[in-house]
Amino acid sequence: MTLLNTFVLFVLTALAEILGGYLPYLWLRKGHSAWLLIPAAASLGVFAWLLTLYPTAAGRVYAAYGDVYIGVALLWLRLVAGVRLITWDAGGAAIVLLGMSIIVPGSKA
Repeated sequence: MTLLNTFVLFVLTALAEILGGYLPYLWLRKGHSAWLLIPAAASLGVFAWLLTLYPTAAGRVYAAYGDVYIGVALLWLRLVAGVRLITWDAGGAAIVLLGMSIIVPGSKA
């Protein structure tokens, strides 16, 4: 699995996880329909399934996935929640994504 393929898989996993948590938030905090729990549960199911697709050691994979999750969460914050990101957000995301790009190739050893 190439670094790009792994990165795309991480992004899809992060989106599934975030959506699975965001939909119940809409129901509990924003007064939306409880029917949102159905796609939320489906999204968390997809999240769990995607985790099974990673080919290497779980601890290393979760460390690298966590790095990508941070970047995706910040994009979600900006694009979905409408929160303006600051320079510190971009700098932190860049650092953790660099960490992912170092961990993933090393996990094949």
